[in-house]
Amino acid sequence: MSKQSTGNLANILSKNQEALLEGWLSGMLSRTVRRDKGAEAEMRQQAMRLLPLLVKATEAGASYEIDGPAWGEVRQLLSDISANRVRQGYTPTETATFVFSLKEPLFAGLRAELAHDSAALGEELAETGNLFDRLGLYTVEEYQRNREGVILRQQQELLELSTPVVQLWRDVLALPLIGTLDSARTQVVMENLLQKIIDTSASIAIIDITGVPTVDTLVAQHLLKTVAAARLMGADCIISGIRPQIAQTIVHLGVNLEDVTTKATLADAFQTAMKRLGASVTYHQAV
Repeated sequence: MSKQSTGNLANILSKNQEALLEGWLSGMLSRTVRRDKGAEAEMRQQAMRLLPLLVKATEAGASYEIDGPAWGEVRQLLSDISANRVRQGYTPTETATFVFSLKEPLFAGLRAELAHDSAALGEELAETGNLFDRLGLYTVEEYQRNREGVILRQQQELLELSTPVVQLWRDVLALPLIGTLDSARTQVVMENLLQKIIDTSASIAIIDITGVPTVDTLVAQHLLKTVAAARLMGADCIISGIRPQIAQTIVHLGVNLEDVTTKATLADAFQTAMKRLGASVTYHQAV
C-alpha cells in the first residue's frame, strides 16, 4: 500500500497520546489471558515507546508504506517486542493483539475529527485499518521468525546433549546413542567423538546402540562412517548393543560389518577393550 498520508492520522496520534494509550491498554487487557501486574506494566511501557515512533513515522513519511525508511524504528521495536514475547511464551494471537488493539481508539479519534466529512472519514478509516493490519501481520511474521530460530537452537542443543562422549577408562571412550540416527545427528556424533579422541588420546571407542530403535541401511552406513573417521584418528571402535533383531536386520540388509568388532552389551564391549589394553577388572567380594 502506497497511499499518500493526509496528515489526519498523524494529527490524531500527536494530539491524543494519553487518551489513545489508555484506550489501547484497555483493549489489550480485555483480550489477553495474562493479567498479572508485571505483564500489564510491560505492555504499558511497550505502548508508550511505540506511540511516539508512530507519530514520527506518520508525520515524516510521505505514505503509509511500512517497508519505507520512515517506518524503520517502528519495525525494529515491533521486532524486539515479538522476540521478547517468544521468550515469554506468548501466543501469536496475543502478540498481534498488541498492534490491533490500537485500531479501535484510533478509529474513535478519527470519527470525532472528521465527523463533518463522511467521505474523508471513510477513506481515512480504510487506510488506517490497512496500515495497522500490515503492522500486525509484520509483528506475527517476526514472532514466527524468532520462534523458528528458538526451535532450531533447541534442536541443535538437544543433538549435542543426546550424543555425550564418556571416558570409561584411561584409553577407552563410550558413545551411547539414543533415538534415531540421521545424517545431521551423525555429523554431530562424529565431531564430538573425534574431538574427544583428540582431547584424551584414547585408543578405543565404544559406540553403544542399545537405545537406537531400528537399524536400516542408512543407519548402518552412518555407523561405518563414524568408525572409519575414528580409525583415521588412531582409535579403534567397538559397536555394542547388537540385539538379535538388529543382528538379523543387518544380515538381511547385507551390510558388511566384518571389520568392526561388535558385542551384545556395553559391558561385553568394555571387557574386550580392557583385554586389548592388557588390563583387567578384578572383583573382590566385600567382607
